[in-house]
Amino acid sequence: WTVRYGPAAPGGCGAVEGAAVLLLRARDLFALPFPLARPVPAALFVQAAARGWGLRVIPAAFPAARRPPGSPPQRWKRETAAAERHRRLMEELGVKLEVLADGRERWYGCGKETARCFGTVHARTPQYLLAGRWTPPCCLRALRETARHVVTTLEAAGVRYWLEGGSLLGAARLGDIIPWDYDVDLGLYREDIPKCRWLAAVAAAGAAAVEDAEGFVWEKAAEGEFYRVHYSRSNRLHVDLWPFYPRGGVMTKETWLGHPQDVEFPESFLRPRVPVPFAGFTAMAPNRARAFLELKFGPGAVETPEYPNPAVKRMGQD
Repeated sequence: WTVRYGPAAPGGCGAVEGAAVLLLRARDLFALPFPLARPVPAALFVQAAARGWGLRVIPAAFPAARRPPGSPPQRWKRETAAAERHRRLMEELGVKLEVLADGRERWYGCGKETARCFGTVHARTPQYLLAGRWTPPCCLRALRETARHVVTTLEAAGVRYWLEGGSLLGAARLGDIIPWDYDVDLGLYREDIPKCRWLAAVAAAGAAAVEDAEGFVWEKAAEGEFYRVHYSRSNRLHVDLWPFYPRGGVMTKETWLGHPQDVEFPESFLRPRVPVPFAGFTAMAPNRARAFLELKFGPGAVETPEYPNPAVKRMGQD
């Protein structure tokens, strides 16, 4: 999903543009998914890097004749055509992000105006996991933006919320979204829903979705009594908001989807809530996060990563 370029090591190749002489076996060349994709040097570099192959360039092995620079319009046409070929290649190879040697980024994945990069999630297993990949970087970027926006909105409204489920697992493990996750989960106190203008608007509108001033879409989930905030109307990456309420010192809710971690828990985990780093900002979380997660997922949940549905796809499975 991501291609990173760095300074070339002695005798190595850290560039993907321009002419190069590559020596490789024909069977290796034609074993590549896109052996003759253009521009050829870039296509071979990316596919070889994905397989851990090393490329060595022989300097000036076959010197090319120098071409006249051409007029400014001709140079502009050549550069524009080359950039378009490169963009098409990245899309064909499924590359979502290029990180250049100088730190600049080129994005080719989904955005606000496009659909997300994967289809409907079946049995809690997104398509990319079945293909042996993790969440596309553009989708993770959109999830981080959506989570930050939702948290900022809830905090400004005085809504008591906390990281839930896999999102709290990601915060505990690495301070970020789990790299194969496809949504963000937040719990909140049900009685605080009217404090948030967008949640109140959704409640008043019934089944209708409400778009806020920054293009995020708030709606009531079709599956039950909880809410969803989408990255945009086109891109359905989202944050789920789960309304809980206390009953006899235990936090419970109206909708249970049958996930193993979908359980009640003592309200003492929320008294107080504590700040934790998450996805590039600070979010609120239950206190004693490890005990909370082991209640939800079982012993050793933080140290033992696993995919959402091991019956379909297990960690480490080819």
